Amino acid sequence: MARIDPDNRGLRLTVRYTVLTLIAIIFVFPLIFMVMSSLKPDHQLLTDTSSLRAFLPVGDISVNNYFDAFKRAPVAMFVFNSVLVTGVTVLLSLLVCSLTAFSFVFLRWRGRDLVLAIILATLIVPFETIAIPLLLLSSKLPWIGLHGLTWGWLNSYRVQIVPFIADGLTIFLFVQYFKDLPGELIEAARVEGASWGQIYRRVVMPLSGPVLATAAILKFLAMYNQYLWPLMVVQEEGYRPVMVGLQYFFQLNPAWGEIMAYLSLITIPVLTFYLFLQRAFIASIASTGVKG
Repeated sequence: MARIDPDNRGLRLTVRYTVLTLIAIIFVFPLIFMVMSSLKPDHQLLTDTSSLRAFLPVGDISVNNYFDAFKRAPVAMFVFNSVLVTGVTVLLSLLVCSLTAFSFVFLRWRGRDLVLAIILATLIVPFETIAIPLLLLSSKLPWIGLHGLTWGWLNSYRVQIVPFIADGLTIFLFVQYFKDLPGELIEAARVEGASWGQIYRRVVMPLSGPVLATAAILKFLAMYNQYLWPLMVVQEEGYRPVMVGLQYFFQLNPAWGEIMAYLSLITIPVLTFYLFLQRAFIASIASTGVKG
């Protein structure tokens, strides 16, 4: 039996963690630059970009840019709109796409493979090609609300949520994950007399933590970074998300310190959401590597 050299093993671990640390530092640099720049006045910010001072809290440091950002634009409202739209869309997407994938994997019905192929084919269709037809459709759809029947979905939360509830990528992720679940569990549940709804709630979904985390993070990033669609369908300030709100800081003379402060504020929900799902996300990557 070959003997493992503890010195070589320690050296390999040292090199591995050194490389990973350097990669982490590279990815953290933009965040450090953003936060440090948000604490500096514009003239110092632009001067420091030519040196390492851009990453250090040196010079005239204050939080004035944050106060000025709130004065220039309704930042809290933009963040609330984005979090609301993104959160509702993610929850509904996980429900609808998981149910759709469940029907594709565990139920037998005519035309199932054809429908799945059509859904997957939508992955190659850019959103820009359907944006104008979708805009025309949204402007004429009916809606029953507190004020009765109205026509048109523009300037609302629903026009930012409904078109993105179901998508081919999320359905594909669930389909691939459900296919790898042990078939014996489903058969045992059916023998015990469980309905398909009970199997979905009590057997399949409790085992789907990794794919739920993966799909949630991908959907969250896609929705939170939406710019083109909200810019087309939302003209009222009260419904605008954070990316559209960024325009407020480029009117007349751009205030770069305020822009960095605004970017720092709108990054907080993203980091919070990722840290919340980090463990399940890493587990999903590990399980995918083992299955591959």
